[in-house]
Amino acid sequence: MAPNYLLVLFTTLGHALAGFVHPGLMHSQSDFNRMAQKVAAKQSPWIDSFNVLVSNGHASLGYNPAPQAWAERGSGCQDNSVYVMNDAAAAYQTALIYKITGNTSYANQAIRILNGWAYTLKGIGCNASTSWDYQLMAGIQGYQFANAGEMMRNYSGWNTTDFANFQNWMVQVWYPICFYPFAQQVYANWDLMCIAQHQAIGVLADNQTMFNDAVNYFQAGVGNGAISQTVYHVHPGYYGQGQEAGRDQGHNTLDISMLTVIAQQAWNQGVDLYGFSNNRILSISEFTAKANLIQPGTNGSYYQVPWVPYIYNVWPTIYWDTSLSTNSIGANRPTWACIYHHFVNVKGIAAPYTGQQMQNQGAEGTQSNWGCCSGSFDQLGYETLTCSLDPIAYRSPPSGLSWSLVAGNVSISWWGTVNATSYNIVRAPQGGTYVPAASGITDPLTYNEQAPSPGIYYYVAVARPDNIWSQPLQVNANPQALILYYTFDASSGNTVADSSGNGNDGVLNGNGAWVAGKINNGLKLDGSTGYVSLPGTILQSLSDFTIASWLYMTGWQNNQRLFDFGYGAERCMWFSPTTCNINSCNGSSTFQITYNGGADKTQLVNTPANLNTNQWLHIAVVRYGNLTQLYVNGNVVNSNSYIYLQPFQLGQGTNNIAQYWIGRSQNSGDSHLAGIVDDFRLYQGALTAAQISALASMSGK
Repeated sequence: MAPNYLLVLFTTLGHALAGFVHPGLMHSQSDFNRMAQKVAAKQSPWIDSFNVLVSNGHASLGYNPAPQAWAERGSGCQDNSVYVMNDAAAAYQTALIYKITGNTSYANQAIRILNGWAYTLKGIGCNASTSWDYQLMAGIQGYQFANAGEMMRNYSGWNTTDFANFQNWMVQVWYPICFYPFAQQVYANWDLMCIAQHQAIGVLADNQTMFNDAVNYFQAGVGNGAISQTVYHVHPGYYGQGQEAGRDQGHNTLDISMLTVIAQQAWNQGVDLYGFSNNRILSISEFTAKANLIQPGTNGSYYQVPWVPYIYNVWPTIYWDTSLSTNSIGANRPTWACIYHHFVNVKGIAAPYTGQQMQNQGAEGTQSNWGCCSGSFDQLGYETLTCSLDPIAYRSPPSGLSWSLVAGNVSISWWGTVNATSYNIVRAPQGGTYVPAASGITDPLTYNEQAPSPGIYYYVAVARPDNIWSQPLQVNANPQALILYYTFDASSGNTVADSSGNGNDGVLNGNGAWVAGKINNGLKLDGSTGYVSLPGTILQSLSDFTIASWLYMTGWQNNQRLFDFGYGAERCMWFSPTTCNINSCNGSSTFQITYNGGADKTQLVNTPANLNTNQWLHIAVVRYGNLTQLYVNGNVVNSNSYIYLQPFQLGQGTNNIAQYWIGRSQNSGDSHLAGIVDDFRLYQGALTAAQISALASMSGK
């Protein structure tokens, strides 16, 4: 078997782009100033964590580094990763003590370690095995070495030649190990480590492209380290279920550690990943923290958290995470303080369970303070020292309100505020007066009700006892409301007019023709290039829904789409009247929704038989709560009572452009629709069987 490794030789550092703040990775200069002030004043909790730091053997001036010419990690490898882990920790800790105290003995020790490795290590890999574990080392210790170098970059005792060599070393030896043009790993933590490493090396080397690539992948990537996939599903009350939550709690909490690094490094360069997609990082932090805390007043029982199944392998065998894993439950890492203080004392957003985990840790250290093995080196630690802030001086209102219709009810979630003990909900009709709707809500921060009558309402979350009101949230509590309605009655042009009154006009792309339809005119698509693009906001609050349309297929083309709404093939919902991968390619029509490229194979409903070509068919897909029904010609032909994925979540956590299409697939290899489409409707709620029957008999127009 060929050796599995990557040997890299030094070359000149690529062109550098100015504009970074230095120092600007895990810590900024203002962070160091705050630490120095608090430690000098012997103020808790900073001094407590500092005392743990200076007592750690890695921070000793007598510590002797052991640079290696070649580094390996993994089963079957010549594993010498222990030297890399220990020396990266020592470089960071001595650099941190120097930045806080100004003691140049620690600075010189840090430089000794960094130079020793930069002039010695020539490659990372595994010669004797197919293990990829060296990528873990490249990600974790890569961002850690880069942080130590960034902290020391302005030290006068580090000459420019040595610093330039260190920059080149990080770029040429470390960076390529984590660089892949496609998603590589099953588990989120692998991707997250490499995102953190790319960010860190980009800032260290003044390479804007590296930094931007890391941020873009985090916001719009297709792998499990993209935040949309790391946080697989956000439950009501903003509990974000993590991709590894069903694996074990050791790796689940590792994701929190890596997300902290990514968010903190971006924040210090003016990029807010903490707050991206309505605080998605906080949602997974609160979910994970709560799941690993014992509930007070119980006999050692852990808190219960909401759950949806997660399928992480589909071929040749489907593997499910059907519940939160209790393996290593109660696991803790020295990692919660940065997230807690950012949200609570920078933004004024409550983080109660993250805070409980932080309090349980006390003045945390890392490495020898947290165990013997590789897991204790996964994070830099000492966040109580580096991230603790004084309490915020003002009270923020509840924030981030969102809504959807679920099983016909209005469902609202919001973020809490610091020092609130409970929340009330008030509601007002359009143009009316606010009246109480609910009181005393504590956890989860969500509220459900059937609106007094269909119509527009404004909801406000009120923090108690300070009586601080959120901004009002406008809700259209009408399950019969049309989001868009395409009659396709034009005779020319490429504008597909929306008759719902919402202005959601579509655009005809490629080859299409206005022809006689089922009701007046219809739009004929050629099966090759023709399709309609829809506005990218139509799924924004959609949970319950009805999609109904007339369809006349003029040709049988595998996997052609009546509609496909999504953000690429990984996150979409679609209906195909001719699907090759069902019934051995004999074809059946199918509706499917996926957050992860179709791995969640239970989230579909199929017709039991093929649909005919060259005749008009009325198709309707109706979702009410978790029940999804598929209608053909006004009759239910199949249903699935457990489709838990929600359309509005498809676009959450991703910066990818919405691709909402009639007649085209998210998959470039699938066929375009060959046929005529007419009377296409999207409702924000579930129509009744009688209403679907009326549409199918044309009396509903």
